[in-house]
Amino acid sequence: MTLFRTNVKIPVSQDKFDYNSKAIMLGSCFTESIGEQLAKFKFDVNINPFGVIYNPISVGNSLKILIENKKFTEEDLNFSNERWFSFAHHGRFSNTDVNECLDAINTEVKKSSLDLANSDVLYITFGTSWVFELLDTGIVVSNCHKLPAREFHRYRLDVDEIVQFYKKLIVSLSVFNPNLKIVFTVSPIRHWKDGAHGNQLSKATLLLAIEQLVDLFDQVSYFPSYEIVMDELRDYRFYAEDMLHMNSSSVNYIWSRFVDTYMTNQTLAVMKRVDKIVVASNHRPFNADAISHQQFITNTLDDLERLEREYPNIVFNKEKSRLLKNLHH
Repeated sequence: MTLFRTNVKIPVSQDKFDYNSKAIMLGSCFTESIGEQLAKFKFDVNINPFGVIYNPISVGNSLKILIENKKFTEEDLNFSNERWFSFAHHGRFSNTDVNECLDAINTEVKKSSLDLANSDVLYITFGTSWVFELLDTGIVVSNCHKLPAREFHRYRLDVDEIVQFYKKLIVSLSVFNPNLKIVFTVSPIRHWKDGAHGNQLSKATLLLAIEQLVDLFDQVSYFPSYEIVMDELRDYRFYAEDMLHMNSSSVNYIWSRFVDTYMTNQTLAVMKRVDKIVVASNHRPFNADAISHQQFITNTLDDLERLEREYPNIVFNKEKSRLLKNLHH
């Protein structure tokens, strides 16, 4: 039978990801799509500790902050629109209270610095090679926080600029965590405000830079999420209503290719057990007091505790709380 699509061949990775692994993920909103799937199945993963970041320099600067375990002070913040904010962070960290803003930032940096030091793999998703440089400081920002365009210089990075920046950074990461593997990917979400050609130039810059980094470092690899969408999912039925972002069918398909690449059959079996417990904890019975339902809760709690003993990285706090709430003693 004729196959009516081209298939992106992805070699099965020798670096497996399982329930004893820890990961940290930084980058564009595509990072969050795959990260949410990992979190849903209770893998030990830290997703975007600075919020969504789109360009390579801002992702790299975020990693430098974690390596340094930098403590932010009021001097590192800015004030506009009646809110304190950091140019290194997404708006979810902004606050009307300067101390609350600093506390949220520093708590996350401290935790994530430790996570980076102990992670087995760092997943980085680049979204665009366009950056916004703050004219006052010459620093590339992670987020413009709705400040006027006149305060920034917008330009596209070139391949060498990205490669030189990351050559130094990857060496620093290797010293900070010698066991860390790095997986790059490029977001398939198109940045349409630069037009079709501008978007392609931006993505091509990212792809060429990553290719050089993969060639330079043994611990660096590439996962072709961009190519999967461009070649396998070329139909607009795989897109959201804006025809730019991916819909759930698309995300689920890329997730399935990710699983095939990095996970063993044993890990898949544990994922099924995890999913069964999560589904059971969300179950709403017709009669919560029925003996059969009470036994169902008890059995689920037994399964949950058995799994937590087997895999200490799996944490079922929300599910356990929900089940115990409905258990009659």
